[in-house]
Amino acid sequence: MNPTHEQLVAFVTTVEAGSFSAAARHLGKAQSLVSTHVANLELELGFALFDRSKRLPVLTANGRRMLAEALSLLEQREHLLGVARRLDQRIEPRLRLAIDEFYPERLIGGLMHDFAARFPTVEVELHFPLLDDVGRMIDAGSADLGVMCRPSEPLATLETRPIGRVPLRLVCGRDHPLAAGGFEREDLKRHRQLIVATRGQRSSRQAERIAPDVWWVESHFVMLELVKHAVGWTLMSDHVIAASPARPELVTPIAPGLERWVELELGWHRQRGLGIAGGWLRDRLLAEALPDRWPPLER
Repeated sequence: MNPTHEQLVAFVTTVEAGSFSAAARHLGKAQSLVSTHVANLELELGFALFDRSKRLPVLTANGRRMLAEALSLLEQREHLLGVARRLDQRIEPRLRLAIDEFYPERLIGGLMHDFAARFPTVEVELHFPLLDDVGRMIDAGSADLGVMCRPSEPLATLETRPIGRVPLRLVCGRDHPLAAGGFEREDLKRHRQLIVATRGQRSSRQAERIAPDVWWVESHFVMLELVKHAVGWTLMSDHVIAASPARPELVTPIAPGLERWVELELGWHRQRGLGIAGGWLRDRLLAEALPDRWPPLER
């Protein structure tokens, strides 16, 4: 049993057009050829696809079942040919993108929607590591392109470009002593501080330390759950605070001199470079840099 592409197309088009003659007009072929393709497909399968006793052909029960299979096969064929065309154009078959959680997630959806429309056959891996992990992933070859916080010690193997910055604000739970505001920097030392840090990378985050009592947490969202329960205070970006389920129980008191900006960069490997799809995504990220001004977060 070996149905041909022409037979499957004739079958599906006849169903969609409603008759052999209409299918022939749609395909630009003789009606006799379309009818022959369908008849030969029925011989290959061993059963009738259409009931021809009426003026117009009507699908049999087996025909209805085989229609779904035929559509699936034709779609798979088009996908296969699309992948082959992309490869022939030297478009990479896969792109691995690593994005730090400090990058606003609301900007990712529309960007990747446009990418999917332009490169429908490129398989994408989206990773969301923290801090220095993005650069290490690119350096190790497990990511092709990355959005990262500007590192204190840049990797020589990476090519980077600035794409903007995000604000960090002090945040604590409503029941925390700092929630009322009116404190000085020295007052922060009396309360536990939560700092985001990846496994084994605490030393690189020591500059963020203000309080002697510190907990190190790998997840922004888990950190805000801890903040909600007054376990400690932290510095966090607006978009992470706003998206957290804990937001109703969080307070962002004014903390002059403490709130600051995190500089974000786009990076890729100097030697490996980027393919056509990766280059397109890089250019879009550079063209749509983060705003210099952010609307104030409701405190």
